[in-house]
Amino acid sequence: MSEYVVFGGARSRAMRVLWMLEELGLDYAVVPTLPRSEDVRALNPTGKIPVLVEDGVAISDSVAIMTYLADKHGRLTAPAGTIARAQQDAFVQAVNDEIDAVLWAAARHSFILPEEQRVAGVKDSLRWEFARNEDAIADRMSADGPFVMGEEMCLADILLSHCVGWAGSAKFDARNDRLLAHNAMMRARPAFKRALAAGT
Repeated sequence: MSEYVVFGGARSRAMRVLWMLEELGLDYAVVPTLPRSEDVRALNPTGKIPVLVEDGVAISDSVAIMTYLADKHGRLTAPAGTIARAQQDAFVQAVNDEIDAVLWAAARHSFILPEEQRVAGVKDSLRWEFARNEDAIADRMSADGPFVMGEEMCLADILLSHCVGWAGSAKFDARNDRLLAHNAMMRARPAFKRALAAGT
């Protein structure tokens, strides 16, 4: 029996968790399910995916799960209580605030909210915001290495690459050269390809 069970699939934020598990070389099982399904609601009252189950305990939110796995296994993160960790956490929060939130708003007004609650015109504003924010995120990336925090890969790299890929599928194509180069490097990793196959 696998140590970890992931609810969700590659076409959701669960991909971040699958990718993290692959990078860490951990054994896991996938339950391919959709948001708000009964099995997910039984684990997470919001119905959102991903959910990670370990020893019968459910953990929700992709970044919380990634942080937990990194801390538990001592990889893909700076140690807690260090300046490096604070900088890493700040970068993660910035990606969530400036990129993920914009893409999530676009998704909500495309197919998630009831049709009468959608505001089609908001997408032009969101595209403008995305273009501005991608440059701001790129400016925060370290100049000392290929990864966002420098020479060592961390969970922030997975988060950023997932968001850039999500942007492409949502027709919010990234144009910043640093983000595009980083994304190409990350998606060439064997762990990414294994995670994609596992979640599809």
